[in-house]
Amino acid sequence: MNKLLTSVAVILMAGTAQAADDVTLQLKWVTQAQFGGYYAALENGFYDDEGLNVTIKAGGPDVAPVQVLMGGGADVMVDWMPSALAAREQGAPVVNIAQPYKASGMMLTCLKENGVTSPDDFKGKTLGVWFFGNEYPFLSWMSTLGIPTEGGPDGVEVLKQGFNVDPLLQKQAACISTMTYNEYWQVIDAGIGEEDLITFKYEDEGVSTLEDGLYVLEENLKDPAFEDKMVRFVRASMKGWKWAEENTDEAAMMVLDNDETGAQTESHQKRMMAEVAKLTAGSNGALDLADYERTVATLLGGGSDPVISKEPEGAYTLAITDKAFP
Repeated sequence: MNKLLTSVAVILMAGTAQAADDVTLQLKWVTQAQFGGYYAALENGFYDDEGLNVTIKAGGPDVAPVQVLMGGGADVMVDWMPSALAAREQGAPVVNIAQPYKASGMMLTCLKENGVTSPDDFKGKTLGVWFFGNEYPFLSWMSTLGIPTEGGPDGVEVLKQGFNVDPLLQKQAACISTMTYNEYWQVIDAGIGEEDLITFKYEDEGVSTLEDGLYVLEENLKDPAFEDKMVRFVRASMKGWKWAEENTDEAAMMVLDNDETGAQTESHQKRMMAEVAKLTAGSNGALDLADYERTVATLLGGGSDPVISKEPEGAYTLAITDKAFP
């Protein structure tokens, strides 16, 4: 009889172990160390430990995370706050539930030979700018400086930049958009010395906005089961991020193991992971309200054409991180 009960218990336990909750994460961009913490959580079994079966979907130039989320193709997405707040104002009810990135890695990188030594020198120049939601921090910055973006001697000509550094290498733009962990190093790898460049970090210019937060649909948060999944997902994800910060090379290799395209290189991903770790350092996963308010103020301070037109309501919740990290 005892053996029978033991066998039944084992079967029940096995069934429980298999009943992991599915979670799909939509990334903002392609598989790379920018998202190293999630891959570290996946490969180290941190999601398994929380009873989650996590699928990570890569992004790309033809993928709009908000559209994927709205269409039910993902439970949670990675997005920059300017893009998410703009989408919310336009009717997409996305809510920030966690903020792994504490600092911004965005900057403009310029060739010194183009005579740009300060933001005042942007006038009359062509600047490369990413779009698909990535343009909002730039537009806010130019509005803050009072520099029109329609060209002319007192304005800047905006070149719709692809996700590469060609406009700078081919002298099509005086400055281009780069990230501290990615495109800047592509310029260096192309043979241009750091002494020949000047960079303007958004953080240093006082117009930095939050990047790479986790967002879900507001309606889903009303479901206690969904909320519970997100609590576990955020807890495991942040464990992955903190592990990745301490083990950058190993985390980069985990990213490479999940790169189905084979487009990434080991040296670039290891360097990227080391730089990304500087941006996630200091974050415990919870949204810092001072950082949020600074982002909102930057987006509202766009003169006659701000990125958002009013103070957002309900754009974030601390409930998930409060429960994940009591």
